[in-house]
Amino acid sequence: MNRFTTWTQTVIARTRGAHRDAGAGFVEYAGLMIIIAGIFTLIDSLGLDGLISQAILNAVNDVIGG
Repeated sequence: MNRFTTWTQTVIARTRGAHRDAGAGFVEYAGLMIIIAGIFTLIDSLGLDGLISQAILNAVNDVIGG
């Protein structure tokens, strides 16, 4: 077996196995959700949502030549 096949089998076993979330508990998931909510709240409260949207639109237009 080559290294790629071994690696692929290992990754599949870890992502589809019965213990795919081993070590990740409710506290970790809740903490992640709190951080994400905080980032969205910060972006909205600082009024950066329009600025970010415009920057993304400009970048897309630069790529597609629009």
